[in-house]
Amino acid sequence: EVQLVETGGGTVQPGESLKLSCVASGLTFVSYAMSWLRQKPGMDLEWISSISPGGGHENYDDSVKGRFTISRDNAKNTVYLLLTGLKTEDTAMYHCAPGRIASEALANVRRGYWGPGTQVTVSS
Repeated sequence: EVQLVETGGGTVQPGESLKLSCVASGLTFVSYAMSWLRQKPGMDLEWISSISPGGGHENYDDSVKGRFTISRDNAKNTVYLLLTGLKTEDTAMYHCAPGRIASEALANVRRGYWGPGTQVTVSS
């Protein structure tokens, strides 16, 4: 059974930083590209970033490019997302899922291969 657990969220002020973690089990982690997605209040789930299986290639949505950094540690079956320069519009529930591009990650979400999420709230 694929299980993903996200941690590291919290409430911060604009401009501050957070580092999210997602630990995966039940899959051969090193074989999968991994994505981060987020769901803002009242809105659909949106893909924001992905990283290749070996960690050499990263992709970002324009809304987070230059502010967020994805990384992974295959020895720990963990993918990270460093959030810097946070804005109020980054407030959302953040989830991880396998997938290299948005359509792959969302397909895995529909299969149930995603975590419960970690809440990030940015407020002054």
